[in-house]
Amino acid sequence: MEYEKLVSARRSHRTFAGSELEPWQVESVLRAALMSPTSRNNRSWRFVVVEDKTDLEKLSDVKEHGSAFVGGAAMAVVVTGRPSLNDCWVEDGSIAAYSMLLQAEDLGLASCWVQVRGRRLSDGTTSSDVVRGILSIPEEEEVLCIIAIGRKALELPPHGDEELKWENVHIGHMDDSGL
Repeated sequence: MEYEKLVSARRSHRTFAGSELEPWQVESVLRAALMSPTSRNNRSWRFVVVEDKTDLEKLSDVKEHGSAFVGGAAMAVVVTGRPSLNDCWVEDGSIAAYSMLLQAEDLGLASCWVQVRGRRLSDGTTSSDVVRGILSIPEEEEVLCIIAIGRKALELPPHGDEELKWENVHIGHMDDSGL
């Protein structure tokens, strides 16, 4: 798909159709992540692919709001990084996550980002610790996000130009009039 059409077509899907993904689709999404650019070509991100329904259900409860849909996904990819190896792990992981979102859209799949870093349950437990416990992720790995992927349950219209917030673009200097 042409890039401009791809970025406008990519939407956050929180409902998925029930069937599993083809192995080549999973590989294609992971290749997109592994090809994403990183600071100093460090490639310090790591990815945990989750297809087990029990684990997907557990991941749907990693935070108070905004993760329940993971349980209905065909798979999830947990994006982690190691701050001790790379101070740009958040940026690098974010680029990889977005690459997966775009690749999923290009394949006609539904996807949605679940923010984990900086989130907590009501009892104070970090969402990152919850994910670590479910997937046996080492303590030195920080969890950035979960990308839920599956088949589209419905088609969403592409983003239109009327949604663009051109007032957030500043030429030469930034003023605070837009905030």
